[in-house]
Amino acid sequence: MKITEIKSCFIGPVISPEQFIAEHFFLFLAKGTMNGYDGNKHYTLSPGDSCLVRKNRLARYNKQKDNNEFEKVILIFDEQFLQNFQKKHSLSFQNHSSKDAFVPIKKDPLINSFLLSLEPYYSDSGKISSSFSELKREELLLILLQLHPELSDILFDFGIPGRMDLEEFMQKNYKFNVQLERFAYLTGRSLSAFKRDFKKIFNETPNRWLIKRRLQEARFLIEEKRQRPSDIYIDLGFEDFSHFSFAFKKEFGVSASSL
Repeated sequence: MKITEIKSCFIGPVISPEQFIAEHFFLFLAKGTMNGYDGNKHYTLSPGDSCLVRKNRLARYNKQKDNNEFEKVILIFDEQFLQNFQKKHSLSFQNHSSKDAFVPIKKDPLINSFLLSLEPYYSDSGKISSSFSELKREELLLILLQLHPELSDILFDFGIPGRMDLEEFMQKNYKFNVQLERFAYLTGRSLSAFKRDFKKIFNETPNRWLIKRRLQEARFLIEEKRQRPSDIYIDLGFEDFSHFSFAFKKEFGVSASSL
């Protein structure tokens, strides 16, 4: 069995599909293409590629089917699992630092063998029973740390995000459609402190500034880059096209399609 023939599988606790990454997870792509963006870089995964997606990051990704097929394997490394793992195993730290939300994993026979070993445990839903899932997650993590010892600095850092430059952060991440509580947390602030600092810096409420900033970028993409409104509204953080169209006309007095 080739690893590109593996069916979709999900191991670990359920995580929210929002653009805030609450827990680390390993992702292997068997079929199709996946494009990711973390506010700094764009990433592309092709069949046979794998990566670690880091928690406490903003990231979005979209899938493209190949011959109407898209298959992936995801294993969640939640904090409780990682804390239990740390108690059982001695770890070495490399003083490694990186801002990337998507950390590529090099191809290796150990990864291939691990992925193939999952297949007998699949249920029809792509889940693995809890009695085996802990063992398989532990096995994969041992492999990853052998291939990439620097991952210990990422995975076993249980601290919360520190205080950072609010203006720089928001200018980089305004396109992400997440709750204000997430923005506050990632900038090292309580929600009340976030709103207070935001008002001082931007002289605007966060919600109003986010809409205006996204609409400014939309107008630039439509007028200067000749992009279609229907192609850009999701990437700019709007949930549906009708909301985007209404907000655009209200802000600029003309419809986005007329431009």
